[in-house]
Amino acid sequence: MPKRIARWVKRPRNLWVRELLTSDPSFGLDLDYTAEELRLRSRPGSLCAVCKGSKLLCGRARCPILARLSSYLRIWRRVSGLSIEGSSPPSVFVGRFGYPYVSVGPMAAPIRGDTSILDFPERWFGKSIDEIIEYRSQLLRGTYRVDVRRPYKAGRLLEMTRELSLSADYVEAELRLRKRPRGSFLLDGDVQPMGPSAPLESLEMGSLKWDRWMERAYYDTDLKASEAVLNLYERGTPITRIQRAFSMGCFGVGRRRRLVPTRWSITAVDDIVSKHLMERVKDYPAVNQYEVYESNYLGNRFEVLLVPDAWSYEAYEAWYPNTLWNPSDERVAIVTDWEDYGGRWRYASMGGCYYAARLAVLEHLNRVRRQARVFVFREAYPDYILPVGVWQVRENVRNAMKQRPKRFDTLEEALRYIEGRLTLSIRHWAEAGTLLRRTLTQRKLTDYA
Repeated sequence: MPKRIARWVKRPRNLWVRELLTSDPSFGLDLDYTAEELRLRSRPGSLCAVCKGSKLLCGRARCPILARLSSYLRIWRRVSGLSIEGSSPPSVFVGRFGYPYVSVGPMAAPIRGDTSILDFPERWFGKSIDEIIEYRSQLLRGTYRVDVRRPYKAGRLLEMTRELSLSADYVEAELRLRKRPRGSFLLDGDVQPMGPSAPLESLEMGSLKWDRWMERAYYDTDLKASEAVLNLYERGTPITRIQRAFSMGCFGVGRRRRLVPTRWSITAVDDIVSKHLMERVKDYPAVNQYEVYESNYLGNRFEVLLVPDAWSYEAYEAWYPNTLWNPSDERVAIVTDWEDYGGRWRYASMGGCYYAARLAVLEHLNRVRRQARVFVFREAYPDYILPVGVWQVRENVRNAMKQRPKRFDTLEEALRYIEGRLTLSIRHWAEAGTLLRRTLTQRKLTDYA
């Protein structure tokens, strides 16, 4: 290490941190840690273990690991002892690994006061990637094991976690842990940001304020879970709050209630609500013109095309080289899925993003009382450095549908405009998909009238 740096900066313990000091001394010291705090792990053959954030071998604009690690260490160093006193947004977590035996628990930040924004994605649109990482990383998880088939056997801890998930506002909480948060940090740019975790011994909470409609759904043991979700949505309950309670098994008939892993519950609620809106939309007249809506946020560009026709839907994702789900440097990877007027019954191959975008579009169509053939085009660029969740897709498309649309008289004009906004040509999108290709090549009898 150069002597000029050694004279005014404390010598770090980790060799790879020393390399970072040559370019930014203060940044490097923020990432320094001991083996008692953290152990680094990497997958076999991972470029991250070779790069260590200094060479950007993945091709991304910034190192996602360093962005995560910096926030993780800051919150870890604020935790001392086995007791965490602070506030929960509210927030809970249900894991999916080892299903049906999963890790469950409350999440809280070692901060007193209003922490609601830390787990409220509806308020995140427009925030920077660093702010979102900070929100995610500040929440410490206290965990315990639960059999999702027999949640009633989990005892008082599960009951209190459920009560927390139903809260309409942040809750003062104290998490008592069996041991101090300690673990390993995975050197992987595809991992979502999250805070430290530790086994939970006990939980104490301040006063809870439940939404009365959420409370009614919880105590109505004859009400189906899907009906509870729709009732709450129609009364204006934010999607995030519904997903949180759904995940904790707060809805459903009697002992048939089940815990649902958080990731699955997000998609399930998006699917339930969007199917409900879809049946409404089918009764509305078609849009009068070809309409294009757009949004650009967090390195993701969305173009939404509404075609005057009966309801059908196709979603596309184009991942550029050296991006999150396309680490190669050769060509763009396109994934797509679609449904016709009758809907779909199999899980979409492109995952939760399909349902999140569908919900956002159907909310708009229901609001304007129109139906349409819908195409959602998404391009993800290298500056989308790490995954932040499907909420990003939902809120991006919601933002697009709030904008004033570009209107066109013909499909060719609309596609020409979209082609000028995206990097890929329409030919590439059509070759990957089904519905767009049919729209371009097939004609209806009404076209000749």
